[in-house]
Amino acid sequence: MYGKSSIFNALTGMHQHTGNWPGKTVANASGTYTYHDNEALLIDIPGTYSLMSNSQEEEIARDYICFGNPNVMVVVIDATCLERNLNLVYQTIEITNNVVVCVNLLDEAEKKGIKIDIPKLSELLGVPVVGTIARKKKTLKKLIETIDNVATKKIISIPEKIKYVPIVEQAISDVEEIIKEKLNNENINLARWISLKLIDGDQKIINSIEENLKVNLKNDKDIAMKLNEVKISLLKNNINSENFRDNIVSSIVRKAEKVSKKVCEYKNSRYNGRTRKIDEILTSKKFGIPIMLAFLGIIFWITITGANYPSELLSNFFSYLQDKLYILFDKMNAPDWLTGVLVTGMFQTTGWVVSVMLPPMMIFFPLFTLLEDLGYLPRIAFNLDKCFKKCCGTGKQALTMCMGFGCNAAGVVGCRIIDSPRERLVAILTNAFVPCNGRFPFLITVAMIFIGGYFSGAFTSIISTLVVLAVILLGIFLTLLISKILSKTVLKGIPSSFILELPPYRKPQIGKILVRSIFDRTLFVLGRAVSVAAPVGIVIWIFANVMIGDFSILSYIANFLDPFAKLIGLDGYILTAFILGIPANEIVLPIILMSYMSTGSLVNLEDTYSIGQILINNGWTMLTAINVMIFTLLHFPCATTLLTIKKETKSIKWTILSFILPTACGIIICFITTSIYNLINFII
Repeated sequence: MYGKSSIFNALTGMHQHTGNWPGKTVANASGTYTYHDNEALLIDIPGTYSLMSNSQEEEIARDYICFGNPNVMVVVIDATCLERNLNLVYQTIEITNNVVVCVNLLDEAEKKGIKIDIPKLSELLGVPVVGTIARKKKTLKKLIETIDNVATKKIISIPEKIKYVPIVEQAISDVEEIIKEKLNNENINLARWISLKLIDGDQKIINSIEENLKVNLKNDKDIAMKLNEVKISLLKNNINSENFRDNIVSSIVRKAEKVSKKVCEYKNSRYNGRTRKIDEILTSKKFGIPIMLAFLGIIFWITITGANYPSELLSNFFSYLQDKLYILFDKMNAPDWLTGVLVTGMFQTTGWVVSVMLPPMMIFFPLFTLLEDLGYLPRIAFNLDKCFKKCCGTGKQALTMCMGFGCNAAGVVGCRIIDSPRERLVAILTNAFVPCNGRFPFLITVAMIFIGGYFSGAFTSIISTLVVLAVILLGIFLTLLISKILSKTVLKGIPSSFILELPPYRKPQIGKILVRSIFDRTLFVLGRAVSVAAPVGIVIWIFANVMIGDFSILSYIANFLDPFAKLIGLDGYILTAFILGIPANEIVLPIILMSYMSTGSLVNLEDTYSIGQILINNGWTMLTAINVMIFTLLHFPCATTLLTIKKETKSIKWTILSFILPTACGIIICFITTSIYNLINFII
């Protein structure tokens, strides 16, 4: 289903997130369009290459195709790799006759010298086939017309379904007779497909069939008896439960290959030569990972150097608004506590989050989306696949890890693309080991003050970038290490293999990149951060201003935590800031500054020098800075991510473990660095 979200966007005018790698959609999205005064509801289901897979997004796609009762099923396939995509077409027409095949990316096929005979393909498949270029809306007119004709029964298809080897066909036919008796007329067309799945014995699909069609298949004596008969018959022909699916898949692949040869004409046998040459470098054992690190380093360097000035402008803007609000509340004779709660607490916290978080995101997300649009993200998964396999994981975890750089909550949701439930859970539990966008500003600030500050000129940002990159590498290393530990203990299992398409490199669409990265990612993440930052600002103000004796509640908490914090090279106020910052990582630094300056409100300083002076005056050393960076990387996920983990795993147990794992790693590593530092000082 390559390009389906692009087709969906073009038809409905909506903006589903599209990207140059497969498996983007992880849930159904809907939109409408009008044709001949009739409104059509279009559902964008997750992309998949097979209805036999078991990843969560592929189950969503399969269940909708089977049980969603759509009037028309549009299967979007890639013109540049027709043979592989026809596998899905044949599996779909096994379920429904109301299929329209959309051969997308005809422009890419033409560039590669591939010509597809669309009418011939339609004849061989027995269903309507339409060629499109999703970027050009005029090519979609024929598609819309065909969909309407199929929906209104002006076109009635008789698909050319797969014919398996005779013994398998006989087995399907025998079971189908009984299944038809058990189904109502509405679902009778699914009898052949259900028979195939019962013989295959895939329990997840069978459970789904029973749940959606309200039938009892597993406990039916007639069905059980017939299944036993056909399996004995198949076994006599050397087809058992282990190789039955291989036999089915082989038949589909052979048919797809045969049809593809009849309809495709290749003007250039080396049509993908350039892509292969580039991949020989980008996915090589020698250069693959270093180039990946270089790309990430460049992105972080641009983000670091480019975010300072706009952050300062936003900071000044919110300070100006805050002063005006003080004047307004004063004219209204508002009590001090109300002004403190709403302006000093809620508004100032929100302003800080926006001014610190927005500029890096507006730089980072477009650059990251650019790599995605070029088709580089699947190459990252390919390069890291062996590493994750050695840790009993899957290369797809690399993709979800990359999503985590933008937002850990998004990375957790992205774990749906992983087939194995065990590996999916491992990926969810370790996603917070890479820093999300909310943690980058703090990492960057500390790196620039305490490490980059030792250098001058361009070296400041370069060294700071290398330090941040080192922290990220630590996160990746721990992701691999913890994945292996989990796979050898509470989540035992062997790594599964997976097929990942390396899409062709494409010229990026700058306009779409900007729109998608700003609206779908930056503003979405920012909105969520603001929604939690505002109420937290009120809580922080109360903690900082409500006094018990001579000390605020915040001071009592910090003093209580201080002995433990000293053991890991921090102090009580730093640890308190991390705890209070659980709703949004962006507010950890302003809480620390507020605590040190005893202002009772978050402190918004305009330059790193002023921040550095406050931190140094309150006892920060190089050790403190290193441990703060480690703990910024390795501590509990934010509240949004924890809620997302709870929703995805449907388990409090795994949510608690996702809280404990990174925090425990952070405490242990900080304790080790502090002990080594103290030992060196003692020896010296």
